[in-house]
Amino acid sequence: MADTNRAVEKLQGKFEASILEVTQDRGDWIVTVKKEDIVAVLTFLKQECKFDMLTDVTAIDYLGKAADRFMMVYQLTSVSFKDRLRVKAPVSEANCVIGSATQVYGSAGWLEREVFDLFGIRFDKHPDLRRILMTPDWEGHPLRKDYPLQGPGREPYKGRLS
Repeated sequence: MADTNRAVEKLQGKFEASILEVTQDRGDWIVTVKKEDIVAVLTFLKQECKFDMLTDVTAIDYLGKAADRFMMVYQLTSVSFKDRLRVKAPVSEANCVIGSATQVYGSAGWLEREVFDLFGIRFDKHPDLRRILMTPDWEGHPLRKDYPLQGPGREPYKGRLS
């Protein structure tokens, strides 16, 4: 494992007040930033650090374990530098909105719709924020930890009846 990373060093120089934590896990660098600065951080990483590919966008539900219930996770890849970087941003349940990465990476569109559909996190300035996996009239968000396992209004599974 390297002690430093070119992109992390540049981020720390430019966004020192925005960075909440820098860690390393299994050789990958992870930078946690304030949600208010996520679009600016992603723009900087794409333009200045050549992270040209957004590989994945997802969320984690820390129900009852953290002050901010959700953690947005962006997995970036720099093809030219053969480098990966994970950027995270905490999102509270009370203000469950974060800026849309579609302004920086066009591929974020469907990934953010999936996060909205399954976790209920809204994306500010998303061009087409609507459900993508569940039907439009579906109640709730199935990947939230407080979502009923059988789905809304369903009897618990009792096993095979025959």
